Amino acid sequence: MTLLELVAGAPALFVTLAVLLGLIIGSFLNVVIHRLPVMMEREWRTQCAELLNQPAPEANQPAFNLWTPRSRCPHCSHLIGATENIPLLSFILQRGRCVHCQAGISWQYPLVEAVSGLLTGLVAWQFGFGWPALAALLFTWTLLAAGVIDLKHQLLPDDLTLPLLWLGLAVALWGPFADLPSSLIGAMAGYLSLWTVYQAFRLLTGKEGMGHGDFKLLAALGAWTGWQSLVAIVLLSSLVGAVVGLALILFRGRDRGVPMPFGPFLAAAGWIALLWGETINRAYLHWLGL
Repeated sequence: MTLLELVAGAPALFVTLAVLLGLIIGSFLNVVIHRLPVMMEREWRTQCAELLNQPAPEANQPAFNLWTPRSRCPHCSHLIGATENIPLLSFILQRGRCVHCQAGISWQYPLVEAVSGLLTGLVAWQFGFGWPALAALLFTWTLLAAGVIDLKHQLLPDDLTLPLLWLGLAVALWGPFADLPSSLIGAMAGYLSLWTVYQAFRLLTGKEGMGHGDFKLLAALGAWTGWQSLVAIVLLSSLVGAVVGLALILFRGRDRGVPMPFGPFLAAAGWIALLWGETINRAYLHWLGL
């Protein structure tokens, strides 16, 4: 019996290995969450310099991408060794502090790793061993990175949303989550629905109610889940967003004029729709008496 046959025939083993993989991927997602916005900012500065016929500000600086340079402590520049980068375990053993300067480590790192492990395990449990689970995992990890970046920077990078959109359309060719016609309509309807709301809000108030990244994210979610799930995704994300926003205003004194990112709520609702969309749609239609 090969290893793949062993894992395929033992659901508990598959879920366990998936959780461990999710923790490792979560560590990499922390790198993406930290570095991708910096990479985008550097690219924007370079483009601005080119338009102004000025020297590129990053021309003489070392390469900075998802792989280079090695991770360092932001306080003392201590290089993070392999034993200091074990998901969750290193944070616990180091008591949340740098081993060199004892500065506190952001709770974002263990939280992203833990959430990644948990969501990966849920996907493995829901879909079982097979390529649909692999596709759903890529969907999950991308949404997690995009959601946290939007939460921190109010930015949904095209480097995440557009590949997610195209991958969703490609996966629909085999139809594990939605057939190709439903996927295409979902992508178009997802983008146009939020774009229409955005334009109407801007005409009425003269303000921009959301970013263009939200359009692309909902288009990607429509490509993965099909147009049938878009209503549930929008309603669920809007409801949770409204509750969270109201709670922040009442209990944290958040200024009503400060914009709140919508991407994390869309990402969460889209992930739920991929795993349990059919059940939600049936319950919704039953509630409407259809």
